[in-house]
Amino acid sequence: MLRPNLRPARLLLATLPLALLLGGCASFSPDGGLGPVNTLTQPHTGQALQRIQTDADQDRTAQRVSELLAQPLSADSAVQIALLNNRGLQASLAELGITEADVVQAGRLPNPGFSFGKQRTGDEREIERSVHLNLASLLLMPTVQQLENRRFAQAQAQTAQQVLQLASRTRKAYYEALAAKETTRYMGQVMQAAEASAELARRMAQVGNFNKLQQAREQSFYADAAQGLARAQRHEAATRERLIRLLGLWGDQTALQLPDRLPDLPPTARDLPDVERTAIAQRLDVQAARLATEQTARNLGLTQTTRFINVLELGLIRNSSNEAPTTRGWEVSLELPLFNWGGARVAKAEAIYMQSVHAAADTAIHARSEVREAYGNYRSAYDIARHQRDEVVPLRQRIAEENLLRYNGMLIGVFELLADARAQISGVVTYIDTLREFWLAQADLDMALIGPTNLSASTAPRAAAPEAAGAGH
Repeated sequence: MLRPNLRPARLLLATLPLALLLGGCASFSPDGGLGPVNTLTQPHTGQALQRIQTDADQDRTAQRVSELLAQPLSADSAVQIALLNNRGLQASLAELGITEADVVQAGRLPNPGFSFGKQRTGDEREIERSVHLNLASLLLMPTVQQLENRRFAQAQAQTAQQVLQLASRTRKAYYEALAAKETTRYMGQVMQAAEASAELARRMAQVGNFNKLQQAREQSFYADAAQGLARAQRHEAATRERLIRLLGLWGDQTALQLPDRLPDLPPTARDLPDVERTAIAQRLDVQAARLATEQTARNLGLTQTTRFINVLELGLIRNSSNEAPTTRGWEVSLELPLFNWGGARVAKAEAIYMQSVHAAADTAIHARSEVREAYGNYRSAYDIARHQRDEVVPLRQRIAEENLLRYNGMLIGVFELLADARAQISGVVTYIDTLREFWLAQADLDMALIGPTNLSASTAPRAAAPEAAGAGH
């Protein structure tokens, strides 16, 4: 009876310290890789990210969201709710965990193989045992692990960029919802003035003091005001729902308590003379492009190093039989580069590297242009809103006061007074719109300084020109 010889196994185990020295010991981070992401995002959002993985995590999140919703919502609290409760963001954080698992797997030792064979020819019996290990994977493990670590860092930067984009979209949706709510309230006042004017015109027409043309003008303005109010109400509902989606709310949570008006215009606008340099230094997409280029360069070096070695295995062999002496030894197998010298593979890697270089340059060019446009929009929006607040609205107010004096002196009629009231309300609605554009422009600028953004366009409904309806009186 043959007794198994464990010497090959002992020889294989003797190589494991070398493998550990080459590859290190990979393990999962305690926070699922969120540490670097929080480092990049928390200074801009004021909120640390948390993954929802257990029922306890979900309960804590729901409790915090309820606390924030129990009071009138601010822009900062809306961002906090979105970063806590948005399920799309939680899916991205889970994807980060998947990438980290790949990194850990790249740092794990390759499993050895064992084969056992038994042959018998007549009275002769032969037993073959072998233990083998993929030496190429073992030797290249540190390099592969470095590449995976860089890929993980790139994934963390991309996740941080998604977090900042979500925060920016939430702020913009918040300001859109507030502006729509405030506009609806003032459009309701326009509607009330138009309704009073139309009713007065109807009664005066009945007693013969108003001709049909004058009555038709008032009725037409009343119809336009009703349609404008309906559109404002529809826009308010749509902006509110967009905000609710970003916050991840449902059920009773959708009963948001929004303030009645937008925040006031700041006393002064921000002055950023080095806005391009600041953006290039801290934008996450530029950093990610640089990291991708570095990783591609290292991949190119790896391709050139291993162009002649596709399969390299180390094995320990022990053959024994009951008739022949035991055979011991080892063997190394490798692919001979007779037909494929790896030139095409190297050329492809070089082309990929140049592609990455040009992509990084393109990212930097777009970053500079975006931040210039965002800063220009910000300063322009501030100047327009300030002009509307300091010049147009006070001028409309003075005109209204003068017309009220003339009405009290019976120098003008009630229709002229109502038309002037509608014009004054229209000026306030226009100021609300310019103030909304300023806050959206500021959110775009804040995002453009740290990552790519979709610059806002003016889409809110504007009030009709009610002063034109009363021009004929």
